[in-house]
Amino acid sequence: MIFPGSTVTIINSDDIYYKFQGLVQRIDDGRVAVLFEDGNWDKLVTFNISELEPVDLSVGKKK
Repeated sequence: MIFPGSTVTIINSDDIYYKFQGLVQRIDDGRVAVLFEDGNWDKLVTFNISELEPVDLSVGKKK
């Protein structure tokens, strides 16, 4: 499930943000606003929910 605050990956290979990871800011009518932060720039971009995949942040963590 994708909720505000979730980390997502762009899975649409035709998009310039393909494989970028960002933070979900808001969801409305099947559209999702994703915030990308990198160094000295921040960008808020809207995607269809079908173009996103949630990131499992627990993978790779040691217990």
